[in-house]
Amino acid sequence: MSDPLLTLREYAKLAPWNIRDLAALSGGILDASGVTPINAAAQSRPSDRTIRFYVTRHLMSPPEGRGTAATYGYRHLLQLLSIKLRQMEGATLATITKDIAEAPGDVLEKRVASSLGTLPSPEDLDFRGNVAPRGRVARAVNQRSSSNGGTDASAAPAGAWYRIALEDGAEISLRHDHPAARSAAQRQRLADRMARVVRELSGESGP
Repeated sequence: MSDPLLTLREYAKLAPWNIRDLAALSGGILDASGVTPINAAAQSRPSDRTIRFYVTRHLMSPPEGRGTAATYGYRHLLQLLSIKLRQMEGATLATITKDIAEAPGDVLEKRVASSLGTLPSPEDLDFRGNVAPRGRVARAVNQRSSSNGGTDASAAPAGAWYRIALEDGAEISLRHDHPAARSAAQRQRLADRMARVVRELSGESGP
């Protein structure tokens, strides 16, 4: 059986992340943990809005940079996971804020690893189609997809659609049998291109 702490540290190699990838990665890790929330407030998975709220409330450290250039690191991931896990245990935000503020990085890491238990490695993480991650997170997912033959569209039920998030407030829908939906890599390339178009139309600069 793999050491949860060592497995958790594998995710540090994927950093830094933008806010959407941080939300996607933390949500995938929480889903994989199988931890059952005891209250409704902890049932929802992290979102961009959730992360911004936690930063505003000082539960999470501010990111590096601002706006669309803001990036988040491994400690942000640990903070976000710790918040959600403590919420699942029924702790209030006030209690969580104090716990995180008083916990050194290594202590926080050990607490999170202990609460999560056995975790899959990054390339085996299942995002369950809820969010389309990009960057290094996407490459970790695509590595798994490629090892399975490079396509996963055939596994989708007839008439199924992929909902692919681009930026805050923007997404595209793609039917599972569309040529651009044949693999996670193809869907990701489409999402990246469409995201650039959205940024151009909204007057934002991007890579």
